Amino acid sequence: MTLFSKEFTQDHLSQFNDAINGADSLSIPSILTKQVITFNDFLTLLSPNASPHLEHMAARAHQVSLNRFGRTISLYAPLYVSNECVNTCTYCGFSRPNKIKRRTLSLIEVEHEAKALREKGIQNVLILTGESPKKNPIPYLLDVVKTIRPYFHSIQIEIYPVETEDYRSFSKAGVEGVTLYQETYDRDTYSKIHTAGFKKDFDFRIDTPQRAADAGVRKITIGALLGLAPWRVEMAALAHHLRFLEKEAYRSALALSFPRIKEAAFYTKPEHLVSDRDFVQILCAFRLFSPNSGINVSTRESANFRDSILSLGVTSMSAGSRTDIGGYSGEANSTEQFSLDDLREPGEVASAISANGYQPVFKDWDFEIGHSLL
Repeated sequence: MTLFSKEFTQDHLSQFNDAINGADSLSIPSILTKQVITFNDFLTLLSPNASPHLEHMAARAHQVSLNRFGRTISLYAPLYVSNECVNTCTYCGFSRPNKIKRRTLSLIEVEHEAKALREKGIQNVLILTGESPKKNPIPYLLDVVKTIRPYFHSIQIEIYPVETEDYRSFSKAGVEGVTLYQETYDRDTYSKIHTAGFKKDFDFRIDTPQRAADAGVRKITIGALLGLAPWRVEMAALAHHLRFLEKEAYRSALALSFPRIKEAAFYTKPEHLVSDRDFVQILCAFRLFSPNSGINVSTRESANFRDSILSLGVTSMSAGSRTDIGGYSGEANSTEQFSLDDLREPGEVASAISANGYQPVFKDWDFEIGHSLL
């Protein structure tokens, strides 16, 4: 089996950077007429030379998105069950050295959270934890899945990386999707910002999506945290990873997320800021490069900005999010992982989507139907 960690090297980043900086601006109009965008075309669309063509890129991204996904936007909410973490990460509120109140929900508290979310209309949920296998062992997380299974039509997880057999257990328990961000694809930057804990293992983390796919997980979401490294090269690496998974994990539906780093307890200000215009360029380039991939946009982004980019290729949005532990049921007593900008309730987000001519979708299909298609 080919592993992405063996195929992807630091030299790739230099090659991507050279291609992006050497992109021919005269080729961009013809690229935007193509039905199939190559990887080299994608690098050109990420380049500074593509910025003047952003309006044309947006128009093409809109049309491609309509052709593939119509006017539907799926809604989901994150459900944090623990902020216990053994890693030291310079950008995260849950980082181990941070003096915050640590908490892991009991299964009774988990059910309270599930009920509170369901009452808000949420039917798709993403379970999140800090990365602490001792405080959040797999049996506990499997019990969390079984506890909330009656309340939601789709359950996905964003936890610490585990082995293929563990993902197979999650799938059997009712987990439909796995989300895991590499954070940054630059090994040097990765080492500087992950200074302690098992998250220091770059290779094990980068091969996680493939292990999840090998276990039969139906949805795989990958991403990078914008702000940790120069965004153009970072997004090129993300696209390279996506193209690899399209070949090696073809049985799974693939999705992307590129959240911008947000303020967090004890956080370090990002060195590489990404503007709204930069974000739109990223979004349009990815929609043209990979028309079938989902693209998620979280409540890290402002309400106005999220509303304004609906038509450019977004397929899924979080709504009514809380990043503290126990926040939905009114029992929160912990520090947020990061701050949120869009504080609207799910119903308000759904209304805004409708007002922009799109259809908010709280339920895609039943998990049992999805599993029967594998």
